[in-house]
Amino acid sequence: MSKVSFQELLDAGAHFGHLKRKWNPAMAPYIFMEKNGIHIIDLNKTVAKIDEAAAALKQIAKSGRRILFVGTKKQAKEILAEQVKKINMPYVSERWSGGMLTNFPTIRKAVKKMGTFDKMEQDGTLDHLSKRERLQVDRQRSKLNKNLGSIADLTRLPAALFVIDVQKEKIAVAEAHRLQIPVFAMVDTNSNPNSVDYAIPCNDDAAKAISLVLGAICDAIQEGLSERKAEKDKEPAEGEEEKPKKGGRKSAAKVDVEAESEEAKNEETEESAE
Repeated sequence: MSKVSFQELLDAGAHFGHLKRKWNPAMAPYIFMEKNGIHIIDLNKTVAKIDEAAAALKQIAKSGRRILFVGTKKQAKEILAEQVKKINMPYVSERWSGGMLTNFPTIRKAVKKMGTFDKMEQDGTLDHLSKRERLQVDRQRSKLNKNLGSIADLTRLPAALFVIDVQKEKIAVAEAHRLQIPVFAMVDTNSNPNSVDYAIPCNDDAAKAISLVLGAICDAIQEGLSERKAEKDKEPAEGEEEKPKKGGRKSAAKVDVEAESEEAKNEETEESAE
C-alpha cells in the first residue's frame, strides 16, 4: 500500500484551508495555525487519516464489496474518473441524481433502459425507426450515459462512499447516512468532519492534493482486490486435492443398488432350479 508523505502533501498544497471567517469550529482539532487570515491544516493528522481510511477501504475491497466515489466539482471530476476507472469501481463525476441511493431500484431501471438502447443499436432495431424517433432515443441514451454510465455495473447498494468535498456532495452524504452506508471524505476547514465516518482533513480545492489523496486510496483498494484474487486462485487448487480419486470407494447408494440386483438374480436362479 503506497504511503503519502508529509512532504508530498505539502508540495501539493494540501495544507491550505479556507479563510478564517469561513471555518467550521468542528475542524479545530485538525488546524495547525492561522496565517494571513487563512487556516493551515495539520498535515501530520492528514497522513494518519489517509492511512486509516486506506486500510479500511482495502478491507472492503478485499471482501468483494463495491465502493462508490463521488466528486462532481470542476477540479475533481476528471481526476476522479481517470483514477477510479483503473480500479473498476463505480463513480459519479457529473451530477448527483437525488435518490441515487435512497431510490436505488428506480436508478437501476434507468440503467437497464440505457442497456436496452445499446441492445437496440446492436441488433439493428434503431435502423427501423423514423429519423425523429432515432433522434429521441439518441438524446435519452446520451443523457443517461452522462449521468449514470459510470455506475452501470453497480447492481446493488455500495458498501461505502468516498466523497470529495462534503459541502458540495451533502445530498449524497445524507442519503448514505440514511441507509447506514459508511462515508469516507476529504474534508476542508469549512466543513464538518463529524458528518462523515472517516474524515481526511485536506484542501479539497487543489487538483494536486485531490490527485495525491485519491491515488493513495485507489492503490489501497487495488491491493485489496489483488489479495482477494490471489486467495480465490488458491481455493480451487485446495479443493482439487480433496476430490476422491477415480476408481476409489463406491458410494453407499451404488453399493445398495448392486446388492439388490445381485439378490434378485439369486432368487431367479433358485426359482428356475425348482
